[in-house]
Amino acid sequence: MKKNYIKIAAFSLALMTMTAGCNDFLEQEIPGKLPVEEFYATDEDALQATTAIYDIMQAHYNTAWSSIYMVKTMPSDESNASGSGPGDQPAYQTLDDFNFDSENDAVKWGWRLTYAAIYRANKVINNVQPETELRKRLIAEAKFLRAFNYFELVSLWGDVPLVTDDIPIEQWTSTGRASKADVYALIQKDLQEAIADLPLKSVYSGADRFRVSKGSAQALLGKALLYQQKWADAVTQFEAVITSNQYQLEESVGKVFSKSGEFGKESLFEISYIETQSYDWGNFPWGGQPESNIHLQLMGPRSDFYVKAPSDSLIGGWGFNSPKAKLFQAFTAAGDVERKRATIMSEAELKAMGGNWTTTNAYDYEGYFQRRYGTFSTQTAGPVNELNYGTNWRMIRYADVLLMAAEAHYRAGNEGKAQEYLNMVRERSELDPITPSGSALFDAIVRERQLELAFEGFRYLDLVRWGLADQELGPLGYVEGTHNLLPIPGEDIRTAGLSQNNGY
Repeated sequence: MKKNYIKIAAFSLALMTMTAGCNDFLEQEIPGKLPVEEFYATDEDALQATTAIYDIMQAHYNTAWSSIYMVKTMPSDESNASGSGPGDQPAYQTLDDFNFDSENDAVKWGWRLTYAAIYRANKVINNVQPETELRKRLIAEAKFLRAFNYFELVSLWGDVPLVTDDIPIEQWTSTGRASKADVYALIQKDLQEAIADLPLKSVYSGADRFRVSKGSAQALLGKALLYQQKWADAVTQFEAVITSNQYQLEESVGKVFSKSGEFGKESLFEISYIETQSYDWGNFPWGGQPESNIHLQLMGPRSDFYVKAPSDSLIGGWGFNSPKAKLFQAFTAAGDVERKRATIMSEAELKAMGGNWTTTNAYDYEGYFQRRYGTFSTQTAGPVNELNYGTNWRMIRYADVLLMAAEAHYRAGNEGKAQEYLNMVRERSELDPITPSGSALFDAIVRERQLELAFEGFRYLDLVRWGLADQELGPLGYVEGTHNLLPIPGEDIRTAGLSQNNGY
């Protein structure tokens, strides 16, 4: 999906100057750049500009290891940073150990790239005129994407600068952080307007399956309302998704995360990659933005010690995001065999299949391997498999919608509906239906989200919003009142005059 849109590329530079400071080279004229007033005039211009938003959201590797997926995953109780040792990718190591500060590179680039996507979305929203049905839809896509990125920001950083248009140079140091309430108000406004003009998922052709739909916006709006504890309003949005008949659960979690499951019947929004660029060690864009998902290779079992089982397709990687024993034990205690098989594998299971692990002292290793976003040979291509993973990030899927709907119904007092949706997710994984009530029902929803959504970047945020982070993450170094939010990057404190979050 990702293409090189030269006309659009220059448009993200202004935001980068806001976040990186005022560098001389950014003030020079860019050869071949079109003035804004000469662009956005046609359907083709609008298509290119909107696709450029999706494009920058793929930049989880962009001159540095800066995946916002990893930024959300490392502070959870699902995994250890691992790798070769404590000095291997220190930005991820310190997030894992709750020893990070405002100079953390992964935090900084996660923040910057999120604002870069917002910048591109603003360009579409503010400059494309809704003169055709296509352009109306593209503006709606841009509003969803802006809302999605602001949701990432507000949930991870709290109060953040609310930027909806270009910021003149003279206002760079006076554009402060808006309140969470104001950020959520923009998210809700954008999504309500997007819902009106986005089509149902079934309307899109195969070539456009990466684009967001009405259901995508309804689900994200429901999530934003859930995070604000607006239970009844969240129920309304989730029910709109569920009753649309546009989505179904796949037959297994394994199918969801297979190559054939990408953009499948359970998918509401994915960030997509391709495996067909034929990257090798000489042409991989280490200094820029690859088309493939290099973070899959980063998270595979460390090749130094891993011997693949003959019948398995999970091949070696660089050993990051190594599961904790706590997660494996949670699957075992729940009798959750099917989802466990698609999520986590023990060293004992590897050896039983004929594979091997050849060391007893691998760094940060507790005896388990991650399979949810696994380094499967079926999802990569040559000439160098390590560099050509085409695995998509699943950002919103139907099982998550059902579990959020269960939580919203529970909070709103409808335990029967909460049980119904909880059991729909359980039964897909061959688990018996349950009928808890009261606090036991909430505990069941918490457990179900832990297991159904493991390694999808939700656990840390869930624990924080439920008030359970101190209980579950405290033994790992989490400090309530500090680590419930990430630090504002130090460069933005210094150059833009932003205030800092507590404790950093």
